[in-house]
Amino acid sequence: MKKITKITRRDIFKLFRDGYKIDDIFNYNQVISYSLYGLLTEIDFLKKLYKLNEMPSYDDRYENAEDDIWQHTISNQDWESYWIFEDDRFELLNGSDSILLNFLCAVFHPENRVEEGYWKEYLVKINNLIKEDGYELYESDKISGRWVYSWRTITPEESVIKRFLPFSVRNKKNIEAKKIIIPTISKKIRAELFTLFTRYDQQFTRTTEDNWSYSINTIDLIIEDIKEDYKPMAFDSSSIYCETSDLELFIMNNYPYCVFDAIELFEKYNNQNNFVDEVNAILNKNDLAYKLLGGKMEISQINVQTKEVINEIGLKDLVEQAMSLYNSQNIDEKNLAVEKLWDAFERLKTNYISLNKKESAEKVVTVMSNGNDQFKEIFADEFKKLTEIGNNFRIRHHETNKIDITDNNYYDYLFHRCFALIELALKHLK
Repeated sequence: MKKITKITRRDIFKLFRDGYKIDDIFNYNQVISYSLYGLLTEIDFLKKLYKLNEMPSYDDRYENAEDDIWQHTISNQDWESYWIFEDDRFELLNGSDSILLNFLCAVFHPENRVEEGYWKEYLVKINNLIKEDGYELYESDKISGRWVYSWRTITPEESVIKRFLPFSVRNKKNIEAKKIIIPTISKKIRAELFTLFTRYDQQFTRTTEDNWSYSINTIDLIIEDIKEDYKPMAFDSSSIYCETSDLELFIMNNYPYCVFDAIELFEKYNNQNNFVDEVNAILNKNDLAYKLLGGKMEISQINVQTKEVINEIGLKDLVEQAMSLYNSQNIDEKNLAVEKLWDAFERLKTNYISLNKKESAEKVVTVMSNGNDQFKEIFADEFKKLTEIGNNFRIRHHETNKIDITDNNYYDYLFHRCFALIELALKHLK
Protein backbone atom coordinates (compact mmCIF):
# COMPACT_ATOMS: atom_id res chain seq x y z
CA MET A 1 0.00 0.00 0.00
CA LYS A 2 1.26 3.48 -0.90
CA LYS A 3 -0.80 6.15 0.82
CA ILE A 4 2.23 8.10 2.05
CA THR A 5 3.04 10.59 -0.68
CA LYS A 6 6.49 11.58 -1.86
CA ILE A 7 5.74 15.03 -0.44
CA THR A 8 5.37 13.59 3.05
CA ARG A 9 8.38 11.30 2.64
CA ARG A 10 10.63 14.17 1.61
CA ASP A 11 9.35 16.29 4.48
CA ILE A 12 10.33 13.49 6.86
CA PHE A 13 13.75 13.17 5.28
CA LYS A 14 14.29 16.92 5.41
CA LEU A 15 13.35 16.96 9.10
CA PHE A 16 16.08 14.45 9.96
CA ARG A 17 18.64 15.91 7.58
CA ASP A 18 18.22 19.61 8.44
CA GLY A 19 16.48 19.67 11.82
CA TYR A 20 13.99 22.43 12.59
CA LYS A 21 14.22 25.90 14.12
CA ILE A 22 12.65 27.09 17.32
CA ASP A 23 12.27 30.81 17.77
CA ASP A 24 11.53 32.14 21.23
CA ILE A 25 12.99 34.62 23.73
CA PHE A 26 15.55 32.18 25.11
CA ASN A 27 16.41 30.19 21.96
CA TYR A 28 16.50 32.57 19.03
CA ASN A 29 16.76 30.56 15.79
CA GLN A 30 18.10 27.49 17.60
CA VAL A 31 18.18 24.41 15.37
CA ILE A 32 16.80 21.22 16.95
CA SER A 33 18.05 17.93 15.51
CA TYR A 34 17.84 14.23 16.23
CA SER A 35 19.82 11.39 14.66
CA LEU A 36 18.01 8.61 12.83
CA TYR A 37 20.33 6.04 14.34
CA GLY A 38 20.14 7.13 17.95
CA LEU A 39 22.56 5.23 20.15
CA LEU A 40 23.74 2.97 17.32
CA THR A 41 26.14 3.32 14.46
CA GLU A 42 24.57 3.65 11.02
CA ILE A 43 25.46 0.09 10.04
CA ASP A 44 24.34 -1.49 13.32
CA PHE A 45 20.97 0.28 13.05
CA LEU A 46 20.42 -0.79 9.45
CA LYS A 47 21.40 -4.39 10.21
CA LYS A 48 18.45 -4.56 12.59
CA LEU A 49 16.08 -3.86 9.71
CA TYR A 50 17.81 -5.15 6.58
CA LYS A 51 19.95 -8.15 5.69
CA LEU A 52 22.82 -6.01 4.46
CA ASN A 53 25.05 -9.00 3.75
CA GLU A 54 22.45 -10.32 1.27
CA MET A 55 21.75 -7.00 -0.44
CA PRO A 56 23.66 -5.95 -3.57
CA SER A 57 26.55 -3.50 -3.54
CA TYR A 58 26.56 -0.43 -5.77
CA ASP A 59 30.35 -0.57 -5.78
CA ASP A 60 31.86 -3.31 -7.99
CA ARG A 61 34.69 -3.77 -5.52
CA TYR A 62 32.38 -5.18 -2.84
CA GLU A 63 30.13 -8.21 -2.61
CA ASN A 64 27.26 -6.81 -0.58
CA ALA A 65 25.64 -3.65 0.80
CA GLU A 66 27.27 -3.98 4.23
CA ASP A 67 30.80 -3.75 2.79
CA ASP A 68 29.65 -1.04 0.40
CA ILE A 69 28.22 1.10 3.23
CA TRP A 70 31.22 0.57 5.47
CA GLN A 71 33.58 1.72 2.73
CA HIS A 72 31.69 4.90 1.91
CA THR A 73 30.46 5.98 5.36
CA ILE A 74 33.29 4.88 7.65
CA SER A 75 36.44 4.29 5.63
CA ASN A 76 36.14 7.06 3.02
CA GLN A 77 33.16 9.03 4.37
CA ASP A 78 32.37 10.21 0.84
CA TRP A 79 28.58 9.70 0.98
CA GLU A 80 26.39 12.57 2.12
CA SER A 81 24.62 12.34 5.47
CA TYR A 82 21.32 10.49 5.24
CA TRP A 83 22.21 9.04 1.86
CA ILE A 84 19.84 6.21 2.75
CA PHE A 85 16.77 8.27 1.84
CA GLU A 86 17.78 8.32 -1.81
CA ASP A 87 19.10 4.75 -1.96
CA ASP A 88 16.61 2.54 -3.84
CA ARG A 89 17.79 -0.58 -2.04
CA PHE A 90 16.13 0.58 1.17
CA GLU A 91 12.84 1.67 -0.48
CA LEU A 92 12.20 4.57 1.89
CA LEU A 93 11.25 6.95 -0.91
CA ASN A 94 9.47 4.60 -3.32
CA GLY A 95 8.64 1.49 -1.30
CA SER A 96 5.46 0.43 0.45
CA ASP A 97 4.19 2.43 3.41
CA SER A 98 5.02 -0.41 5.80
CA ILE A 99 8.75 -0.20 4.98
CA LEU A 100 8.94 3.48 5.91
CA LEU A 101 6.66 3.09 8.95
CA ASN A 102 8.62 0.14 10.34
CA PHE A 103 11.80 2.14 9.82
CA LEU A 104 10.37 5.05 11.84
CA CYS A 105 9.21 2.72 14.62
CA ALA A 106 12.79 1.46 14.87
CA VAL A 107 14.06 5.05 15.13
CA PHE A 108 11.93 5.54 18.24
CA HIS A 109 12.52 2.10 19.79
CA PRO A 110 13.96 2.37 23.33
CA GLU A 111 16.86 0.07 22.43
CA ASN A 112 17.92 2.57 19.76
CA ARG A 113 16.77 6.05 20.74
CA VAL A 114 18.68 8.60 22.81
CA GLU A 115 16.43 9.19 25.82
CA GLU A 116 17.89 12.61 26.61
CA GLY A 117 17.62 13.67 22.95
CA TYR A 118 14.76 15.39 21.14
CA TRP A 119 13.08 12.14 20.08
CA LYS A 120 9.70 13.05 21.62
CA GLU A 121 9.61 16.33 19.70
CA TYR A 122 10.49 14.47 16.51
CA LEU A 123 7.82 11.84 17.19
CA VAL A 124 5.18 14.59 17.39
CA LYS A 125 6.38 16.16 14.14
CA ILE A 126 6.50 12.80 12.35
CA ASN A 127 2.94 12.03 13.49
CA ASN A 128 1.74 15.41 12.25
CA LEU A 129 3.20 14.58 8.83
CA ILE A 130 1.97 11.00 8.40
CA LYS A 131 -1.47 11.80 9.85
CA GLU A 132 -2.26 13.64 6.61
CA ASP A 133 -1.79 10.34 4.76
CA GLY A 134 -3.79 8.20 7.18
CA TYR A 135 -1.27 6.82 9.71
CA GLU A 136 0.05 7.41 13.21
CA LEU A 137 2.77 6.01 15.47
CA TYR A 138 1.45 4.98 18.88
CA GLU A 139 2.55 3.49 22.19
CA SER A 140 1.98 -0.24 21.70
CA ASP A 141 4.06 -1.98 24.37
CA LYS A 142 6.65 -1.43 27.07
CA ILE A 143 10.17 -2.71 27.56
CA SER A 144 11.98 -1.90 30.81
CA GLY A 145 9.23 0.60 31.56
CA ARG A 146 9.77 2.51 28.31
CA TRP A 147 7.28 2.74 25.48
CA VAL A 148 7.75 0.83 22.25
CA TYR A 149 6.04 2.35 19.21
CA SER A 150 4.09 0.67 16.42
CA TRP A 151 2.02 2.17 13.61
CA ARG A 152 -1.64 1.98 12.75
CA THR A 153 -4.04 3.47 10.24
CA ILE A 154 -6.45 6.24 11.18
CA THR A 155 -9.87 6.98 9.74
CA PRO A 156 -10.34 9.64 7.03
CA GLU A 157 -12.31 11.67 9.59
CA GLU A 158 -9.32 11.70 11.95
CA SER A 159 -7.09 12.92 9.11
CA VAL A 160 -9.41 15.83 8.34
CA ILE A 161 -10.87 16.81 11.72
CA LYS A 162 -8.17 18.41 13.85
CA ARG A 163 -9.37 17.04 17.20
CA PHE A 164 -9.62 13.70 18.95
CA LEU A 165 -12.52 11.43 17.92
CA PRO A 166 -13.54 8.86 20.57
CA PHE A 167 -13.96 5.15 19.87
CA SER A 168 -17.66 5.06 18.94
CA VAL A 169 -17.32 8.06 16.61
CA ARG A 170 -14.22 6.70 14.82
CA ASN A 171 -15.82 3.29 14.41
CA LYS A 172 -19.46 4.33 13.91
CA LYS A 173 -19.92 2.64 10.52
CA ASN A 174 -18.32 -0.63 11.62
CA ILE A 175 -20.30 -0.69 14.89
CA GLU A 176 -23.57 -0.15 13.04
CA ALA A 177 -22.65 -2.83 10.51
CA LYS A 178 -21.71 -5.17 13.39
CA LYS A 179 -18.19 -5.52 12.00
CA ILE A 180 -16.84 -4.62 15.44
CA ILE A 181 -18.10 -6.81 18.24
CA ILE A 182 -17.31 -5.48 21.71
CA PRO A 183 -17.65 -7.97 24.58
CA THR A 184 -20.03 -7.41 27.45
CA ILE A 185 -18.53 -5.25 30.21
CA SER A 186 -19.82 -6.34 33.59
CA LYS A 187 -20.97 -3.94 36.31
CA LYS A 188 -17.95 -5.05 38.35
CA ILE A 189 -15.50 -3.96 35.64
CA ARG A 190 -17.35 -0.69 35.09
CA ALA A 191 -17.25 0.07 38.82
CA GLU A 192 -13.49 -0.65 38.91
CA LEU A 193 -12.95 1.71 35.99
CA PHE A 194 -14.98 4.53 37.52
CA THR A 195 -13.15 4.10 40.83
CA LEU A 196 -9.91 4.46 38.87
CA PHE A 197 -11.25 7.63 37.26
CA THR A 198 -12.06 9.18 40.63
CA ARG A 199 -8.57 8.36 41.89
CA TYR A 200 -6.92 10.06 38.90
CA ASP A 201 -9.41 12.93 38.73
CA GLN A 202 -7.75 16.34 38.36
CA GLN A 203 -8.88 19.96 38.24
CA PHE A 204 -8.44 22.17 35.17
CA THR A 205 -9.15 25.79 34.35
CA ARG A 206 -11.20 26.64 31.27
CA THR A 207 -12.09 29.99 29.78
CA THR A 208 -15.38 30.85 28.11
CA GLU A 209 -15.76 32.89 24.91
CA ASP A 210 -16.36 36.03 27.01
CA ASN A 211 -13.11 35.47 28.97
CA TRP A 212 -14.70 34.08 32.12
CA SER A 213 -12.48 31.44 33.78
CA TYR A 214 -13.87 28.51 35.69
CA SER A 215 -12.58 25.29 37.31
CA ILE A 216 -13.68 21.87 36.11
CA ASN A 217 -12.63 18.29 36.95
CA THR A 218 -11.62 15.63 34.45
CA ILE A 219 -14.80 13.65 35.12
CA ASP A 220 -16.94 16.63 34.06
CA LEU A 221 -14.65 17.47 31.15
CA ILE A 222 -15.37 14.06 29.63
CA ILE A 223 -19.10 14.79 29.52
CA GLU A 224 -18.38 18.15 27.90
CA ASP A 225 -16.17 16.50 25.28
CA ILE A 226 -18.76 13.81 24.52
CA LYS A 227 -21.29 16.55 23.79
CA GLU A 228 -19.09 17.70 20.89
CA ASP A 229 -19.91 14.44 19.07
CA TYR A 230 -23.22 13.17 20.48
CA LYS A 231 -25.71 13.58 23.31
CA PRO A 232 -24.48 11.66 26.42
CA MET A 233 -27.13 9.07 27.34
CA ALA A 234 -27.62 6.27 29.87
CA PHE A 235 -30.28 3.76 30.88
CA ASP A 236 -32.27 4.87 33.93
CA SER A 237 -33.85 2.63 36.56
CA SER A 238 -36.79 2.00 34.20
CA SER A 239 -34.44 0.97 31.35
CA ILE A 240 -35.25 4.13 29.43
CA TYR A 241 -32.31 5.51 27.47
CA CYS A 242 -32.17 9.21 28.34
CA GLU A 243 -29.74 12.13 28.49
CA THR A 244 -27.34 12.36 31.44
CA SER A 245 -24.58 14.64 32.68
CA ASP A 246 -23.41 12.10 35.28
CA LEU A 247 -20.30 10.25 34.11
CA GLU A 248 -20.85 7.43 36.61
CA LEU A 249 -24.30 6.72 35.13
CA PHE A 250 -22.84 7.06 31.63
CA ILE A 251 -20.28 4.35 32.41
CA MET A 252 -22.40 2.05 34.57
CA ASN A 253 -25.56 1.98 32.43
CA ASN A 254 -24.52 2.22 28.82
CA TYR A 255 -23.33 0.38 25.75
CA PRO A 256 -19.77 -1.02 25.91
CA TYR A 257 -18.48 1.31 23.20
CA CYS A 258 -19.57 4.31 25.31
CA VAL A 259 -17.41 2.97 28.15
CA PHE A 260 -14.52 2.88 25.67
CA ASP A 261 -15.25 6.52 24.79
CA ALA A 262 -14.96 7.50 28.47
CA ILE A 263 -11.67 5.62 28.88
CA GLU A 264 -10.09 7.27 25.84
CA LEU A 265 -11.27 10.77 26.73
CA PHE A 266 -10.09 10.43 30.33
CA GLU A 267 -6.63 9.34 29.16
CA LYS A 268 -6.44 12.44 26.96
CA TYR A 269 -6.32 14.63 30.08
CA ASN A 270 -4.27 12.31 32.24
CA ASN A 271 -0.59 13.12 32.75
CA GLN A 272 0.25 10.27 35.12
CA ASN A 273 1.97 7.28 33.55
CA ASN A 274 0.35 4.60 35.68
CA PHE A 275 -3.20 5.31 34.48
CA VAL A 276 -2.81 3.39 31.21
CA ASP A 277 -1.16 0.43 32.97
CA GLU A 278 -3.96 0.28 35.55
CA VAL A 279 -6.70 0.44 32.92
CA ASN A 280 -5.07 -2.39 30.97
CA ALA A 281 -4.59 -4.40 34.17
CA ILE A 282 -8.34 -4.21 34.83
CA LEU A 283 -9.17 -5.25 31.26
CA ASN A 284 -6.61 -8.05 31.24
CA LYS A 285 -7.62 -9.38 34.65
CA ASN A 286 -11.20 -9.69 33.44
CA ASP A 287 -10.25 -11.26 30.09
CA LEU A 288 -11.55 -8.39 27.97
CA ALA A 289 -9.87 -8.59 24.57
CA TYR A 290 -9.07 -4.88 24.40
CA LYS A 291 -6.23 -2.62 25.55
CA LEU A 292 -5.67 1.12 25.81
CA LEU A 293 -2.76 1.79 23.46
CA GLY A 294 -1.58 5.22 22.44
CA GLY A 295 -4.78 6.83 23.69
CA LYS A 296 -7.10 4.46 21.81
CA MET A 297 -8.89 1.23 22.67
CA GLU A 298 -7.52 -1.52 20.46
CA ILE A 299 -8.40 -5.18 20.23
CA SER A 300 -5.76 -7.31 21.97
CA GLN A 301 -3.84 -8.64 19.04
CA ILE A 302 -2.47 -11.71 20.78
CA ASN A 303 -3.96 -13.75 23.57
CA VAL A 304 -2.18 -13.70 26.93
CA GLN A 305 -0.75 -17.18 26.63
CA THR A 306 0.85 -16.40 23.29
CA LYS A 307 2.08 -12.93 24.19
CA GLU A 308 3.97 -14.21 27.21
CA VAL A 309 6.33 -16.21 25.02
CA ILE A 310 7.05 -13.64 22.31
CA ASN A 311 10.32 -12.33 23.65
CA GLU A 312 11.57 -10.92 20.34
CA ILE A 313 10.18 -7.40 19.97
CA GLY A 314 10.29 -7.40 16.17
CA LEU A 315 8.22 -10.57 15.92
CA LYS A 316 5.66 -9.30 18.41
CA ASP A 317 5.32 -5.99 16.55
CA LEU A 318 4.72 -7.79 13.25
CA VAL A 319 2.05 -10.11 14.65
CA GLU A 320 0.30 -7.30 16.53
CA GLN A 321 0.29 -5.01 13.49
CA ALA A 322 -1.00 -7.86 11.30
CA MET A 323 -3.88 -8.54 13.69
CA SER A 324 -4.73 -4.86 14.02
CA LEU A 325 -4.82 -4.41 10.25
CA TYR A 326 -6.84 -7.59 9.72
CA ASN A 327 -9.46 -6.59 12.29
CA SER A 328 -10.00 -3.22 10.58
CA GLN A 329 -12.19 -4.97 7.96
CA ASN A 330 -10.69 -2.69 5.28
CA ILE A 331 -9.73 -4.87 2.30
CA ASP A 332 -6.51 -2.95 1.54
CA GLU A 333 -5.43 -3.21 5.17
CA LYS A 334 -6.39 -6.90 5.22
CA ASN A 335 -4.05 -7.48 2.29
CA LEU A 336 -1.29 -5.65 4.14
CA ALA A 337 -2.06 -7.76 7.23
CA VAL A 338 -1.20 -10.89 5.25
CA GLU A 339 2.07 -9.31 4.15
CA LYS A 340 3.01 -8.49 7.75
CA LEU A 341 2.07 -11.98 8.91
CA TRP A 342 4.32 -13.53 6.27
CA ASP A 343 7.13 -11.28 7.50
CA ALA A 344 6.42 -12.60 11.01
CA PHE A 345 6.55 -16.16 9.67
CA GLU A 346 9.99 -15.51 8.19
CA ARG A 347 11.11 -13.94 11.47
CA LEU A 348 9.83 -17.00 13.36
CA LYS A 349 12.14 -19.23 11.33
CA THR A 350 15.16 -17.38 12.78
CA ASN A 351 14.03 -17.86 16.40
CA TYR A 352 17.27 -19.65 17.31
CA ILE A 353 19.83 -17.01 16.43
CA SER A 354 22.81 -19.27 17.04
CA LEU A 355 21.68 -21.45 14.09
CA ASN A 356 21.29 -20.64 10.43
CA LYS A 357 17.74 -20.05 9.18
CA LYS A 358 17.16 -23.60 7.92
CA GLU A 359 18.48 -25.22 11.10
CA SER A 360 16.51 -22.77 13.27
CA ALA A 361 13.26 -23.54 11.42
CA GLU A 362 13.86 -27.27 11.82
CA LYS A 363 14.36 -26.81 15.55
CA VAL A 364 11.12 -24.81 15.81
CA VAL A 365 9.30 -27.70 14.12
CA THR A 366 10.93 -30.21 16.47
CA VAL A 367 9.87 -28.23 19.54
CA MET A 368 6.31 -27.83 18.21
CA SER A 369 5.91 -31.57 17.65
CA ASN A 370 6.78 -32.59 21.24
CA GLY A 371 8.66 -35.64 19.96
CA ASN A 372 5.72 -36.91 17.87
CA ASP A 373 7.10 -37.89 14.45
CA GLN A 374 3.69 -37.76 12.76
CA PHE A 375 3.06 -34.17 13.85
CA LYS A 376 6.65 -33.25 13.10
CA GLU A 377 6.03 -34.33 9.50
CA ILE A 378 2.79 -32.29 9.37
CA PHE A 379 4.43 -29.13 10.73
CA ALA A 380 7.53 -29.48 8.55
CA ASP A 381 5.28 -29.81 5.50
CA GLU A 382 3.26 -26.74 6.57
CA PHE A 383 6.45 -24.68 6.99
CA LYS A 384 7.46 -25.77 3.49
CA LYS A 385 4.04 -25.01 1.95
CA LEU A 386 3.79 -21.55 3.51
CA THR A 387 7.33 -20.77 2.35
CA GLU A 388 6.38 -21.79 -1.20
CA ILE A 389 3.27 -19.59 -1.06
CA GLY A 390 5.40 -16.63 0.06
CA ASN A 391 7.93 -17.31 -2.70
CA ASN A 392 5.44 -17.82 -5.54
CA PHE A 393 2.52 -15.48 -4.82
CA ARG A 394 2.44 -11.71 -4.50
CA ILE A 395 2.16 -11.60 -0.71
CA ARG A 396 4.48 -8.60 -0.57
CA HIS A 397 3.03 -5.88 -2.74
CA HIS A 398 6.35 -4.41 -3.85
CA GLU A 399 7.26 -7.72 -5.54
CA THR A 400 6.04 -7.49 -9.13
CA ASN A 401 7.32 -10.82 -10.47
CA LYS A 402 4.91 -13.02 -8.49
CA ILE A 403 1.49 -14.58 -9.10
CA ASP A 404 -1.26 -12.07 -8.30
CA ILE A 405 -3.89 -12.95 -5.69
CA THR A 406 -7.04 -12.23 -7.68
CA ASP A 407 -9.77 -13.03 -5.15
CA ASN A 408 -9.83 -10.94 -1.96
CA ASN A 409 -11.38 -13.87 -0.08
CA TYR A 410 -8.07 -15.71 -0.51
CA TYR A 411 -6.48 -13.19 1.86
CA ASP A 412 -8.76 -14.46 4.67
CA TYR A 413 -7.67 -18.02 3.98
CA LEU A 414 -3.98 -17.14 3.82
CA PHE A 415 -4.14 -15.02 6.97
CA HIS A 416 -5.81 -17.68 9.12
CA ARG A 417 -3.62 -20.47 7.78
CA CYS A 418 -0.38 -18.61 8.52
CA PHE A 419 -1.57 -17.22 11.86
CA ALA A 420 -2.63 -20.68 13.08
CA LEU A 421 0.90 -22.02 12.52
CA ILE A 422 2.59 -19.00 14.12
CA GLU A 423 0.32 -19.04 17.14
CA LEU A 424 0.86 -22.78 17.70
CA ALA A 425 4.63 -22.38 17.39
CA LEU A 426 4.73 -19.51 19.87
CA LYS A 427 2.82 -21.54 22.45
CA HIS A 428 5.61 -24.12 22.39
CA LEU A 429 8.63 -21.82 22.24
CA LYS A 430 9.57 -21.02 25.84
